[in-house]
Amino acid sequence: MLVSLHVKNLALMEEAEVEFGDGLNILSGETGAGKSIIIGSINLALGEKVPKEMLREQSEYALVELVFRVENKEQARQLQELDIYPENDEIIMSRKITASRSVGKINSETVSASCMRNVASLLIDIHGQHEHQSLLHKKKHLEILDEYAQDKLGNKKEVLKKRFQEYQAALVELDQAQKDGEGRERELSFLEYEIQEIADANLIPGEDQELEISYKKMANSRRIMEAAANAYEMTGADGSSTEQIGRALRELQSVAEYDPQLEELSSQLEEIDVLLNDFNRELSSYMSDGEFDEETFYETEKRLDLVNHLKDKFGGSIEAVLQAKERKELRSQRLRDYEAYLEQLLERLSQAKTALKDISEEVSKIRQKCAKKLVKQVQEALVDLNFLDVSFTMEFEDSGKYTANGRDEAEFLISTNPGEPLKPLGKVASGGELSRIMLAIKTILAESDQIETLIFDEIDAGISGRTAQMVAEKMNLIGKSHQIICITHLPQIAAMADQHYLIRKNVVKNVTYSNIILLEEEESVSELARMLGGVKITDTVRESAREMKALAISVKSQK
Repeated sequence: MLVSLHVKNLALMEEAEVEFGDGLNILSGETGAGKSIIIGSINLALGEKVPKEMLREQSEYALVELVFRVENKEQARQLQELDIYPENDEIIMSRKITASRSVGKINSETVSASCMRNVASLLIDIHGQHEHQSLLHKKKHLEILDEYAQDKLGNKKEVLKKRFQEYQAALVELDQAQKDGEGRERELSFLEYEIQEIADANLIPGEDQELEISYKKMANSRRIMEAAANAYEMTGADGSSTEQIGRALRELQSVAEYDPQLEELSSQLEEIDVLLNDFNRELSSYMSDGEFDEETFYETEKRLDLVNHLKDKFGGSIEAVLQAKERKELRSQRLRDYEAYLEQLLERLSQAKTALKDISEEVSKIRQKCAKKLVKQVQEALVDLNFLDVSFTMEFEDSGKYTANGRDEAEFLISTNPGEPLKPLGKVASGGELSRIMLAIKTILAESDQIETLIFDEIDAGISGRTAQMVAEKMNLIGKSHQIICITHLPQIAAMADQHYLIRKNVVKNVTYSNIILLEEEESVSELARMLGGVKITDTVRESAREMKALAISVKSQK
């Protein structure tokens, strides 16, 4: 359950702390007092998008923090699958918002908004002001049924999606193959030309690098030989450094016996002389072998041009060219064996369609079986919500085509008066009736998915009188097994509160603030009187409020 909410610098809220209790938590207040901020702040903490206008004027940041207590073992297990572990049976979800970014955390660890939404889906279910309008769309009806039947469906919807993807892939490949067949001979001829072109080249991995080195050397051979000859002239010819070093060596050797230090220097110079002579011999040999061969240069250039052409054409490297050849050979083989390939694809498509058909039928049977239970439970709940002569059912149709959701189309049908035929919700139900239908559905889904906390934002739209009283009693009944947080304008619902909070707006020095307080019993009666009487609260109105509260207490004690 949701233990507490802390809000700071959010819209009209400078700072507020609310501790929620078990059962039915009612939030009421004047229009514009800031009730929507409470639901909005909870949504933010649960990973929803952050409207820029939510940040309070002149504030550097806003903060929303929710504390949940998790005692349900199944809930804890599902959280662990998301790698979320309650600490002391608590989970703290927070969102810090600045003008440029927001940071979400779970138990002090930064997480993504999608992670927060996934965790929130296990902890809380929020029914927004206009969510009941989604019942006007048939697609929503099947989603509701699948949510109700999730335990029976298990992983079958994931399998269904996978089988549909396999079927689609087989369809696409067959379609492409049939298109290919139209120009098969032309493509086959072109493929064989390219395969032969690569095969004739006899490419060797790495040879392009060797060719580049050889070509570069031959293309610059004249300059290389000139530089080598000049170096040899400086180091090995008459009057060169070799000759000078030889003379210097003989001079030192002639006096080395008189000074040990000269003997050491003489040895060093002798090593230099030997190294330089070796260098000259190798340089001379290099020049002898380095004569420019025009034919070799031409063949190297021609080979390099061929290799580079194939690289440019088929992928940028010799390895890529060879891989392209393998792909083209495979493609060529398929085209040569075109009829066999088509048969293979048709067989694969048939198998994929059979597998898709089987899982679709399996999912459909589970849906139809669960739909009978769902509509029975919804009808019972609707009677509790003052639909006294209601008939409610779900009609299935075959869409005629496969989707990732199977072939089912399903729609809720309702009749609210005796003798009237069942019709789609959108053709029968008013806004207030849709709101009650959604309340009935939410109640049933909450029982099946073990979510402990339900939030209803103005579920009372379009209802009054006896119907409002029955909705109030239904909310009280749900509060026996769930934590309910409900924003309402109806005194009948507010009177049923286990905890009643008032959201009010104050202006201090031309600055508007909203805050929230927990009402004592007498304060709750005063708020009920305001809800009943409007601007002027008379003694009669206050007495009516007191009677309404007493009646609610009586009802709560009976159930």
